[in-house]
Amino acid sequence: MGSTSVHENGGLGRRKLMKRSAALGLMTVPAVGFLSSCASGDGDKEKETKGTKSEKNPLAVNETAGLDFVLFNGGFGDQYARDAVKVYEKNFPKAKVKFHATQAIQTELQPRFNGGTPPDLIDNSGKEQMDMGVLVAQKQLHDLTELLDAPSYDDPKKKVRDTLRPGIVEMGQFEGSPVWMLYYAYTVYGVWYSQKLLNSLDAEYPETWDQMLAVCEKAKKKGIAGWTYAGVHPYYIPFTLYPMIAKRGGPDVIKAIDNLEPNAWKHPAVKDCFERYYELKKKGYVLDGTPGLDHIQSQTKWTEGKALFIPNGSWVENEAANTMPKDFDLAVSAPTGIDSSDKMPFGTLWASGGEPFIVPSKAKNKAGGMEQLRIMLGADSSRNFTKAVKSLSAFDGGTDGIELTPGMKSVVAALEKAGTNVVNPRLGDWYAALQKEKIGAALGELMAGRITPAEAIKKAQKVADETAKDDSIKKFKRQ
Repeated sequence: MGSTSVHENGGLGRRKLMKRSAALGLMTVPAVGFLSSCASGDGDKEKETKGTKSEKNPLAVNETAGLDFVLFNGGFGDQYARDAVKVYEKNFPKAKVKFHATQAIQTELQPRFNGGTPPDLIDNSGKEQMDMGVLVAQKQLHDLTELLDAPSYDDPKKKVRDTLRPGIVEMGQFEGSPVWMLYYAYTVYGVWYSQKLLNSLDAEYPETWDQMLAVCEKAKKKGIAGWTYAGVHPYYIPFTLYPMIAKRGGPDVIKAIDNLEPNAWKHPAVKDCFERYYELKKKGYVLDGTPGLDHIQSQTKWTEGKALFIPNGSWVENEAANTMPKDFDLAVSAPTGIDSSDKMPFGTLWASGGEPFIVPSKAKNKAGGMEQLRIMLGADSSRNFTKAVKSLSAFDGGTDGIELTPGMKSVVAALEKAGTNVVNPRLGDWYAALQKEKIGAALGELMAGRITPAEAIKKAQKVADETAKDDSIKKFKRQ
């Protein structure tokens, strides 16, 4: 899958399509089969046997049709989804549900997309996430507007869309009104730490960069590194770096980066923030060996108390649970700013949907896929998710009646402090290869001290410009 057309006069030639797809690792069958399966694109026109629409079955699910559900088995595990599947099976006892959890999303599912036999519902996440921009451009996804306008699972007087947290619907849109994906988790990205360890240093969370350096120096004197991160996956670094850039220069700086504008990476705010992160390495505040650690290894070093801070998302409480001491007192804060001249206040952070669920346009049971999502967006399934994985869901109210863990309490407090100062960078959603491989690589080199901030900026701008000029990549724009 590459772009909208395989014809030269459609804006993308066969050669470019194959080149783009090969670069993304999407060609897993011979090119002819690949092209023929993707070229038709509009699977929504294929016949799907519907059931009888009713108050309990507003999406008219065929009660005897099988459901094929594939979940990314990552930091949230798979039990929350298995529990939601049981509700579907109870509601549709004649339907056979095939549920499969995997980390190899692209490896396993790309051949099925190419062959025109994708599952009915997919959690398209993780290291092997299929490129959303490519899927949208090739018309491989079903518009979820029908689901959003359906009655919510608990209250028929409310539409599903009216029960969701702010920004969830918009995140599923690439251009115009169609909603191509629905993010199930609501993730807070920030600087994570042990409040107990911070207290032991007789320190408070730093709001300015001078304070950050002072805290890191205190930690260093106690034999503790200030920072660690997923060096093997340096695209974790933007979880705190991007909102810091927005804090420094205002939200329009991130918007320009998302829109691939010329010289967007050359903004003074980017330079200021790159230089501060580089300073962490140069002053010896980054845990030795961090560039060679993956996300689990870096989290383990952190939970062992070998590093104070780590950039991460709110899935970390569940993902690192096995190594996290019971008295760790997990906390998260918004990225530290530079000084009082920052354009946005302290508390500015990145919070957005995580775990994007999609219903393929060629799925045999699209109504069933959407119904499974409708169940998951109900109060019971959402509370079950939050209790099980210690993270917020897209359902606004999923914490009602739940005793929150220290990490979850901190997440809620961080969101309250942020108020309207929440940023949501889209570069990774729209241009996955650019964000994860190219920008991530430049940031990894910067944090390892192998290139200077100026060189990192030059690299980031170069790869962004290359993407902007590549007419085989569909572009998206924030307004």
